[in-house]
Amino acid sequence: MSERFCDITLRVNGEDVRERVEARKTLVDFLRDDLGLTGSHIGCKQGVCGACTVVIDGDVVRGCLVLAVQCDGAAVNTIEAFRIPARLPTFRMAFQRRNALQCGFCTPGMLIGAQELYRAAACPAVI
Repeated sequence: MSERFCDITLRVNGEDVRERVEARKTLVDFLRDDLGLTGSHIGCKQGVCGACTVVIDGDVVRGCLVLAVQCDGAAVNTIEAFRIPARLPTFRMAFQRRNALQCGFCTPGMLIGAQELYRAAACPAVI
């Protein structure tokens, strides 16, 4: 039988993190419960609603579909890391102007998606 707990090391919002986590704990639960980063929300737990959206090693993913142990060695950014980029306030204002905020529960995930879509379009990867 495999271990119930695993030691992981990752970089979250630019800071190194070393933690012992339950092997079956999702990334979004780890971020919220263990690190106190509550900007990523738990919604459908099926990867459909996008409330748990984070960026792992440059890829936009649903935090409810990824186990924390799968992120060992990875760089993870949550909505809390997106306070610095210059474009995010512009996205927030656009969401507000267009009434896209609704209740605000899934807004952090939508803002991350918009920011990363803009980044990818402005700086396409060279293959």
